[in-house]
Amino acid sequence: MLMWKILHTPEGVRDIYNKECEQKLALQDCLHSVIKSYGYRDIETPTFEFFDVFGSEVGTIPSRELYKFFDREGNTLVLRPDFTPPVARAASKYFLNDSRTLRLTYLGNTFINNSSYQGRLKETTQIGGEMIGDDSADADAEVIALAVQLLQSSGLKEFQISLGHCGYFDALVREAGLDDQSTQELKELISNKNTFGAQKLLEQKNLSSSLKECFTALPGLFGTAEVLDRAAALTDNPEAQRALARLREIWEILKLYGAEDYISFDLGLRSRYMYYTGILFRGYTFGTGAAILKGGRYDGLLQHFGKDAPAVGFVAEIDQLLTALLRQKIYPEVPGKHYVILYESEKLPEAIERARALRQEGIDAELVRITEQRPRKECMEYATASGCDLIVEV
Repeated sequence: MLMWKILHTPEGVRDIYNKECEQKLALQDCLHSVIKSYGYRDIETPTFEFFDVFGSEVGTIPSRELYKFFDREGNTLVLRPDFTPPVARAASKYFLNDSRTLRLTYLGNTFINNSSYQGRLKETTQIGGEMIGDDSADADAEVIALAVQLLQSSGLKEFQISLGHCGYFDALVREAGLDDQSTQELKELISNKNTFGAQKLLEQKNLSSSLKECFTALPGLFGTAEVLDRAAALTDNPEAQRALARLREIWEILKLYGAEDYISFDLGLRSRYMYYTGILFRGYTFGTGAAILKGGRYDGLLQHFGKDAPAVGFVAEIDQLLTALLRQKIYPEVPGKHYVILYESEKLPEAIERARALRQEGIDAELVRITEQRPRKECMEYATASGCDLIVEV
């Protein structure tokens, strides 16, 4: 039993090695280059933070899904489940009085203690970008266009980014005067496209027929830009109309980026993260049921850390993205070449000299010695199985 435990990983995490690991690293480098091309600067935050960075008032995931532990002083620490709050904390600390727009990018692992029945990894790698200090539709559109280019650069040919806005639903909730519990239940029903469940819940509420119609229509308000006109016709709520106007403005800017073919609208789109205040978006493709990219606007989050600044950002789920690519038979190109040099003991000087020359040319050179225990044929089979670019014999 002890041997079983030390050879296997805990549920929800896994080893990645050989070709898959090289493909993942190559994909990370590719995505990082794209984000950097938009002027984003690198930032690295700690793997664990104080619990309050992810507390309930911040609006991130529930406490029960956090990996918590204590330091020697008795402080409660948390393995980061989400990059946005730590980046907001760091930006508030180091750029408190800086009114300029900040573009920050990061890469690392997040840790969420999901239920074992959900079948999701508990440790995942994310790469993302946050634009802090710009509340314009230009900023929203730039981040979405960057997300589109990111997925294109990965090699994906077919994908879609669903775009919504928190303000539409939130305006209707305020007009209806719904309590927090009912709001949360309704939000989950709409997010799951459960029109019947939403109708049943709303029947218990003393709401106008027009409000009920608007709420029950939300699960079906997805598709092309004409969805915005359908949503506008359902309500005269000024805040809801402003949310739609913002989406129209973003749509026009996305056309300038040439990104419109990858965008659809979803007014029922919701997030489990409560800090989002404006647009929401998620990226989907074939080969994985979960979103491979997600983001949105969070204009109130930095205030929690002392900096009053709007912000918008996104993360790409690298593990999900790589899974989708491999299932679509799209293989990230691993840079460089790998040669295997086969030699017998008396040829060691020549083998080392050849390996040194190849490495100076930027080629990976692996020395494999032929012995009685490992004859030439077995060495050749090993080299072939390793996927090397060339076998060299000396």
